[in-house]
Amino acid sequence: MPNTPLPHDHGQAIERILERVPSSAQFQLVADIFKQLGDGSRIRIFWLLCHCEECVINLSAMVDMSSPAVSHHLRQLKAGNLIVSRREGKEVYYRAAGTQQAQLLHHMIEQLVSITCPGDQPPL
Repeated sequence: MPNTPLPHDHGQAIERILERVPSSAQFQLVADIFKQLGDGSRIRIFWLLCHCEECVINLSAMVDMSSPAVSHHLRQLKAGNLIVSRREGKEVYYRAAGTQQAQLLHHMIEQLVSITCPGDQPPL
């Protein structure tokens, strides 16, 4: 942050906080990640990919959506660096990225909707 004196001094010693304010680019990264939360279907696909690696056709069946619609969400998730893909022959498989951002988003989704990871549930 610039070292410019504030127009009004309210006695809060805000300068200490201003010295540690992240850059606009860092806040933009957060905004870009939160953009991924703008669609429930995309969140659902992302959550599934946190627990398995799947191809578009299987994902389409899992979420009852067309392959083009699922591909659209996958492109957005991939552009947001929340998922990664790998090719095996003609098939492309997707899974959640191993990044801190993807992990935090995964946990946030589960906390917000009070769901549990399938691996955390006791066997039936």
